[in-house]
Amino acid sequence: MEGIYLMILIALVVLAVIDLVVGVSNDAVNFLNSAIGSKAISFKTIMIVASLGIFLGAVFSSGMMEVARKGIFMPGEFYFDEIMIIFMAVMITDILLLDFFNTLGMPTSTTVSIVFELLGAAVVMALIKISASDTESITHLLNYINTDKATEIISGIFLSVLIAFSVGAIVQVLSRLVFTFEYEKKMKNFGAVFGAFCLTAIGYFIFFKGLKGTPYYDSFKDVLSNQVYLVLGISFLFWLLVSFLVTKFLKKNILVLVIAVGTFGLALAFSGNDLVNFIGVPMAAYHSYEAWVASGVPAANFSMDVLQESVPAEPFLLFISGGIMVLTLWFSKKARSVAETEIGLSRQGHGSEKFNPNLVSRTLVSGSTNLFEFFKSIMPASARQKMSQSFRKKDSEFLKEEDKPAFDLIRASINLTVAGVLISIATSYKLPLSTTYVTFMVAMGTSLADRAWGRESAVYRVAGVLNVIGGWFFTAFSAFVAAGTLTYLIFLGKGAAIALLLIIALGLLVRNYLSYKKKYTPEAGAMKLKKSESKTVQGIISESADNIVSVIHRSNKIYSDVFRGLAKQDKAQLKKSKKGVAKLDAEIEELRDSIFFFIKSLDETSVRGSSFYITVLAYLTDIAQSLEFISKKSYKHVNNNHKPLRYNQITDLREIDDLLENFLKEIEEIFANRKLDQIQKIVEHKEEVLAKLSEKIEKQVKRTRTEESSPKNTTLYFNLLLETKDLVNAVMNLISEYNSSYKKV
Repeated sequence: MEGIYLMILIALVVLAVIDLVVGVSNDAVNFLNSAIGSKAISFKTIMIVASLGIFLGAVFSSGMMEVARKGIFMPGEFYFDEIMIIFMAVMITDILLLDFFNTLGMPTSTTVSIVFELLGAAVVMALIKISASDTESITHLLNYINTDKATEIISGIFLSVLIAFSVGAIVQVLSRLVFTFEYEKKMKNFGAVFGAFCLTAIGYFIFFKGLKGTPYYDSFKDVLSNQVYLVLGISFLFWLLVSFLVTKFLKKNILVLVIAVGTFGLALAFSGNDLVNFIGVPMAAYHSYEAWVASGVPAANFSMDVLQESVPAEPFLLFISGGIMVLTLWFSKKARSVAETEIGLSRQGHGSEKFNPNLVSRTLVSGSTNLFEFFKSIMPASARQKMSQSFRKKDSEFLKEEDKPAFDLIRASINLTVAGVLISIATSYKLPLSTTYVTFMVAMGTSLADRAWGRESAVYRVAGVLNVIGGWFFTAFSAFVAAGTLTYLIFLGKGAAIALLLIIALGLLVRNYLSYKKKYTPEAGAMKLKKSESKTVQGIISESADNIVSVIHRSNKIYSDVFRGLAKQDKAQLKKSKKGVAKLDAEIEELRDSIFFFIKSLDETSVRGSSFYITVLAYLTDIAQSLEFISKKSYKHVNNNHKPLRYNQITDLREIDDLLENFLKEIEEIFANRKLDQIQKIVEHKEEVLAKLSEKIEKQVKRTRTEESSPKNTTLYFNLLLETKDLVNAVMNLISEYNSSYKKV
């Protein structure tokens, strides 16, 4: 019997390694985003600083491991075989849940995941025990759960959302009132003091308070406990001297040092706080197994009171965990897609928005705008003018450039300082505060205070925040339900159920990896439409040719896929084509949204290029709309289980598809190789395609009068042919516009 538990333990160790990878991929954004978004230092330097913080934080994180052992449930109420089932269910659930959010590119909380997984698994196991007992009822459930500690942890996690957002907004408002957006002038006089304040806060709470609970804390805890103000005073004077030397003698911006130290400190706090989320359960399982083997008592009779006891740190395991986390930080591509979400929501400038507005976001923005106007009306004119000057942005703030920082160094410094302090305070009290919630909400609070959510972006940004927060509640609910369900399945199936669940989990991980890899392959990115970066007419025309190649290539594939899906009644293929059209339309929409910035960036002599660019986008939109109509009508027909198209109709459509495929391939080749002198050939082939379409329409009219019996089939067939005509005309309008503009250059 010992063999099965040894196998479970080995499986838990493997799952811990995987959990470290998927967990760090999601949480890396917590300490990287401020440095990346502000572009204060190079990406390589950011990674080196963060890696050092992660590694040291992992080594010093032993004080948090008790949460997984006894923070959520009462271990003495469970036997060894039951506790191992709980731990196995928790780890499988945690990996799948975090990988799911990583694949979506959404930041979620590893702390909330582990807490609710432990809670769900423990509750289900307790219910199993209660149902098998003749003396216990549902009222005894509370005996199995550490309700006081669980309530403290859960309330602390969700309370941190409000606290982080409020503190971040308040501190950012005060900072902006002092420094304004033209902070370079004020930094010459107050920069050293501001830098010293930030560095003192980060230094005390991260480097000292954040280490509480580790073996190294005993040597200086008396000084920190009894001489707090003295330590803060000395630290402030030290950092003031450093800041003065950096600004006056080295002529460097002290905020760069603040961001570097803050990134290190936040990485340290993240690792020290969140490592329990990844290896706390396997470590508890290892100690349980060790105690059970030494006892010689049957697994079903060995009480887990041993988990109530404190255990010494495992430096070697912490060292390995730190190494895995650092490697993941460097090589995980999913971490970057998660980072884009938070940076996009906190971006100061304009640009494409990831989220669509909804009723709630519109209502909140409308109400907030009215409230702001009310307070503005009762505010004294002098105070209103002072605030207006402090929050006046530079003209460059409204220009969208690819290499422009998402926000300035002041905001990045506040993000890191406030988040680092809040997380470190929680760590010092051994509360598994959600680093994701804190860093995300601090960033959102500072964004709101900085008026990054303007009238043109607020509904999108608020919708994004609501989506992320909604995902957090989904995390809690799904973690509880999934872990509880897996606990019950493992209890019923024992070893066979564990093996099957591990195989399923591995399959899902591989599928998500392949799906993500396919989505972000260089080939997929090569066909993505790109904004025009040229400032001359010649450059605009040349760059537009690349977009035409991309649209024609993708249109050709979508059109052929739709007809193949119709012929086979393949609903999955038709649904995939609909998604392809939606993606193409979204990219064209993104180009249209950037017209303002495109026109602003043009040279005075190249303004006429804007007319060409706008016209091209209009024809690209027409092409996308025709494809959307064709794909939607086809999918609707199959999805509603209407009669399939008749054989002769399918044959006619294949003939049209082959003709159109050659037509579009010829266009693609001409533009890809810039053989624009051959455009006249396209005009000739266009007439051939249109003539064939007219022929098929007349043929269907005759069939309808004599032999056709399905109104739905006839309607669909005519819709496809007529919309194909519109598609061809839209393509030719695009080609003609390009050809005429090209000849004028």
